Amino acid sequence: FSSSKLLNFQMGVRQENGTPRKLAPVTEEEIADVTDNEVRKYLRGEGANLEVIQDKKLKGQLAVREELYGKSAKAAAKAEKWLMPTEGGYLDAEGIEKTWRIKQDTIAREVDISSSKKQYDIVLPDFGPYTLDFTSSGRYMAAAGHKGHLAIIDLQNLGVIKELQVREAVRDVVFLHNELFFAAAQNKYLYIYNRDGTELHCLKEHGAVLKLQFLKNHFLLASINNFGQLHYQDVTTGEMINNYRTGLGRSDVLQVNPFNGVIASGHSGGTVNMWKPTSAAPLVKMLCHHGPVTGLAFHPNGHLMATAGMDRKIKLWDLRKFQVLQTLPGHAKTLDFSQKGLLATATGSFIQVLGDFSGSQNYSRYMGHSMAKGYQIQKVSFRPYEDVLGIGHSMGWSSILIPGAGEPNFDSWVANPFETSKQRREKEVRSLLDKLPAEAIMLDPSKIGTVRSARKKEKPTKQEREAEIEAAVAAAKSVSLKKKTKGRNKPSKLVKKRQQGIERAKRPLLEQQMEEELSKRKKRKMSEDNQLPTSLQRFARKTATA
Repeated sequence: FSSSKLLNFQMGVRQENGTPRKLAPVTEEEIADVTDNEVRKYLRGEGANLEVIQDKKLKGQLAVREELYGKSAKAAAKAEKWLMPTEGGYLDAEGIEKTWRIKQDTIAREVDISSSKKQYDIVLPDFGPYTLDFTSSGRYMAAAGHKGHLAIIDLQNLGVIKELQVREAVRDVVFLHNELFFAAAQNKYLYIYNRDGTELHCLKEHGAVLKLQFLKNHFLLASINNFGQLHYQDVTTGEMINNYRTGLGRSDVLQVNPFNGVIASGHSGGTVNMWKPTSAAPLVKMLCHHGPVTGLAFHPNGHLMATAGMDRKIKLWDLRKFQVLQTLPGHAKTLDFSQKGLLATATGSFIQVLGDFSGSQNYSRYMGHSMAKGYQIQKVSFRPYEDVLGIGHSMGWSSILIPGAGEPNFDSWVANPFETSKQRREKEVRSLLDKLPAEAIMLDPSKIGTVRSARKKEKPTKQEREAEIEAAVAAAKSVSLKKKTKGRNKPSKLVKKRQQGIERAKRPLLEQQMEEELSKRKKRKMSEDNQLPTSLQRFARKTATA
């Protein structure tokens, strides 16, 4: 078992021969030692192609700028070993030993005292089954028992901040933007409480909610009720952004993609639909299983999705191609990805953790854990920035150690487990100023801020064609004919000339219409030929080529 390494480093000074001395700046010799892979993380995309630029002044300015970018990326990569002192560890088996056979008791004996305290069982058989949710920093946990028990716990000292009994069923609980507020899906309505247990809002529009999700970048609370209605509500203004029926019946499988903010829901027909608040139609419909979908989870990078179904299969999907990467046997009631990409699956009283250690997105068995007989697991959730897996089950909740699950280094500007009340207030104001609108939710968020390519000229509709022909006829009729000498100015000749002018004006429009109809017929015929089986396509009629 390779434990995490912690390098203690005092920023600003270092000890040499017992005398403190200020740190020297990073020199070019030290920067030169950094590998290309480390530098590539900090580069600002691909560099400008200077060879195609003709302007010498612009070319020189861009060359200087690119050189500056390269130096700054190398300096950032060199400083990474000081800014990220902790390295993640994994279970490392020796010989024929298997990592999934290592028990929690063995791990607890090998780790330090503070880590061993993170392994515990809370037995509350009168209020289960329990569901859990962690804050983004991983310091606070909300636990909700189905029989009305709600609790907010500080995991740093394992102290209960507040617990209350709402005296009705609680189906789900989720933190809002920080630990001061949380939402609970109760028997009839959705309620919002503060950390002191005071009821702040009763959101009756959501109905009897089964599952909750919070979009922290958009400050949106998403819910799905027992009628299959999906609701989006802005928690900053209280405005209901959108609500619509999924049309696929009751669903208690709901998950948000952290990469783009798209909500995915699993249904009894084996489909997974992806939604955004500005569209009543799903962005994507995927047939994932031949039976009801029981579990759904997204990888932190947003490109990998895991689904579980009643057909006793766990599938991993590449969301860039919407293709299956891997199919694993087994049933899972709940799924969750860790920050480092480990996948936890649970069914009954057994938990299995899968890992991708080759980097090829090929998941294999990493760890296993069996609860006491009779414990029915309701939810598993990895604690951020810790090698800990939280388990909510029918007899309370538990915590086990999963080495290598959490990110070893936290960014205090993103999630600080040790933040003070002043830092929390400043972060809340900053996040409100950076709040993204609901329109920014889309499958590919990289398109935001780009210039839309020029659209092809759209084909005119039938009404537009008729209006254009009528305008051409009216223009031809309004043309005044030249009066000629006696005998050549007969009314019949004038009518004939005017009719010729109308036909001359209509001819190009009618020819264009005929060409489009012919091209449509050719495309239809080609598509019919392509629908033939592969063995018969060689007998299909081929178009004549010049």
